[in-house]
Amino acid sequence: MENRNNVTEFVLLGLSSDRNLQIFFVGLFLSCYIAILIGNLIILITVRGSSLIKQPMYFFLCHLSLMDVCFTSTVTPKLVRDLLSEKKTISFGHCMIQLFAVHLFGVAEISILVGMAYDRYVAICKPLHYMVVMNKQRCVTVIAVCWGGAFLHSTNEWLLVIFLPFCGPNKIDHYLCDIYPLLKLACSDTYVTGFLVLTSSGTIVLVTFAVLVTSYITILAHLRTHSLEGRRKALSTCASHITVVTLFFLPCIFIYLRPSQTFPEDKVFTLLYTIIAPMFNPLIYTLRNREMKTAMKKV
Repeated sequence: MENRNNVTEFVLLGLSSDRNLQIFFVGLFLSCYIAILIGNLIILITVRGSSLIKQPMYFFLCHLSLMDVCFTSTVTPKLVRDLLSEKKTISFGHCMIQLFAVHLFGVAEISILVGMAYDRYVAICKPLHYMVVMNKQRCVTVIAVCWGGAFLHSTNEWLLVIFLPFCGPNKIDHYLCDIYPLLKLACSDTYVTGFLVLTSSGTIVLVTFAVLVTSYITILAHLRTHSLEGRRKALSTCASHITVVTLFFLPCIFIYLRPSQTFPEDKVFTLLYTIIAPMFNPLIYTLRNREMKTAMKKV
């Protein structure tokens, strides 16, 4: 316990030490964050203020928008503030809170994506049973399971790190507190911890991605029996979901589906799923969706 308390704060090295580049990043990420807030707020107001909320797909979309806001808010404001500051530090306690929050909202988001894929599978492959299978109680249960599973996962990751001894150095080669950069700073052998992280986070990412890919392959195969108009509408919806899944999962697979080591590219890939993907989600689900555009005009 004493050794661990030798480090009371961490220094985040961030994305770059070039001041001009830092100023550019401030404008870029602040614009992205504002776009995320406005875009997802529009989705929440539109769905909540229209009859779309009665449809399971838009019920899940509301929760996905909420997750996007929560997920990126655990990272982006701190990143922008650090880019403007000379002293880029984070206390040990706040670092652990950020670690917990990133994994909580991140896993909740990918779980909701699975729920949305299941909803599309039932709607396209079993349309006659859709309203029975995807009733309100079932949708609420899916969301509760998403939150419960995310909480258990983030608690497990947090416990793996919180009791590690940190006695120096305290410089994290990243712009946020994540597990692999922290394991690199621990004063003890972290092989077992790294393996547990790989089996936990890596398995969740891989299994979830495999389930999503399988579900969409099944959906696309089933579309051959639909009419031309039905195929067009279903393909449009599925294309939106597949785009979101690709933007979010490929960077996660690169970072978490490997042994506990860090690479300079990790920062760029982390940006993709913490800032870029949440920014594109509102555009993908509104500009490509006729029902959403109609409801937005009415609201």
